[in-house]
Amino acid sequence: MAYDINSRPGVSYFASFFILLGLVGAGLLIGGVASLVMWFASTGKMPAMGDMLKSDNVQLLRMMQLVSTFFMFFLPAFFTALIVHRKPFQFLGFNLRFSFRQLVLIILIMLAALPLVGALSELNRIIPIPSSWQTVFKKMEDSYTEQVKVLARITGTKDYIISLVVMAIAPAIFEETLFRGGMQNILQRWTKMPWLSIVITSIIFSAIHFSYYGFVPRLALGVILGLIFYYSGSLWLSVLAHAFNNALVVTQVYYLTRQGKSIDEAMNESYPLWWGALALLVLIIIMALFKRISEDVKRRKAPPEEKALYEKWMT
Repeated sequence: MAYDINSRPGVSYFASFFILLGLVGAGLLIGGVASLVMWFASTGKMPAMGDMLKSDNVQLLRMMQLVSTFFMFFLPAFFTALIVHRKPFQFLGFNLRFSFRQLVLIILIMLAALPLVGALSELNRIIPIPSSWQTVFKKMEDSYTEQVKVLARITGTKDYIISLVVMAIAPAIFEETLFRGGMQNILQRWTKMPWLSIVITSIIFSAIHFSYYGFVPRLALGVILGLIFYYSGSLWLSVLAHAFNNALVVTQVYYLTRQGKSIDEAMNESYPLWWGALALLVLIIIMALFKRISEDVKRRKAPPEEKALYEKWMT
């Protein structure tokens, strides 16, 4: 089923979605094997959790994470796009059709999102759940937190720069390629229901981090990134927003630990709930302005065939 002149005939968006899920599963397996090979080649033994959490192995862990997320997130989306479209990067939304005003608004959106996400983190903690679930989620959260704390150890300026690349920029590119350029994009074209596509993708985006106590704030962050991609049509803007958010966290940890605070204190992102309500109001206003400017940019810069596709399948 060809939806534009570059779509490959015979591949529907319904099929594309499940092709993407299958490739994600394959990428997870291949990335896991590649990480094990990297660990064994570097240490000469199979990994154990105690060894992986040692600070001496932090650079190796970062490289393993980089490789595994490349296989799990970036490649499945790219190969799916290659299967369904003759111009895979165009299909995924890798275009430079955006303005300086959009870039400025992206930064403002992510700054406004900080207290909202922090307040939702606090809300997530106070949501009542059965004690049996609490035990399981607490164990998962402790394991996740320990891994993050190891990766967040930054010893100097060089380490800070490496951390920005490995923990902020690369994950933003890989994750946005899968979740917004691949999953949300295909769901929008398949269902012709943008908000449903954004919410479903955001739920999966949050769930895949395996952190219950961070589920609601990551869900909100996913919705924000999804709206940026949907309104602008450029994956680079959602990548920039994601990378900026990650970089703020890395910079906060680096700065506060240099001031003598523990990693736990440096990673504390909770805000009062009323801050979140105020931030949501500000965010809605900025996002409305971003939508209006993005529509104008699309009218001026998008090629005719993409305008027709957007009007038919994504509105």
